[in-house]
Amino acid sequence: MYPPATESEIRHLEQRLGVELPPSYRQFLLFAGGWGSDDDCCLLRVKEVGWLRDVDPSRAESWSTPKRENSWSVPDELYFVYGQEQDPIHMRGEYVPDTLLAGYWADGVALLNPHVRTPEDEWETWYLAPWLPGANRYRSFWDLAAHELRTS
Repeated sequence: MYPPATESEIRHLEQRLGVELPPSYRQFLLFAGGWGSDDDCCLLRVKEVGWLRDVDPSRAESWSTPKRENSWSVPDELYFVYGQEQDPIHMRGEYVPDTLLAGYWADGVALLNPHVRTPEDEWETWYLAPWLPGANRYRSFWDLAAHELRTS
């Protein structure tokens, strides 16, 4: 783990992004300013975090361009299913460019989606990898982290 980010560093990141970070991700950064030491398995340091469209435009484009066999207009009753009942294919690819890149692992990425927020202002968080038919989605960064801790 990297040393905790300072409140000033996080405020600077929020100013750079033009948005307030979700509470659980903000708390993570105040606890550890990043985790891991390579691109294969890491949560990015504050200075590396950015919108996917800016940080990794080719990945943003490839995952946001609809393929003929699937549609990006997933109805809410299929989209807002989390946990074991979730089907990763039910993602909204049009959200991909606007997601915040938080980290890399196992050839995938951890993304925070500002389009879907809880009443507590948590952002939906995705694990997106080329071998998945879509994205594994979580209600918050905390939910993704807890799932990873349980399965590692």
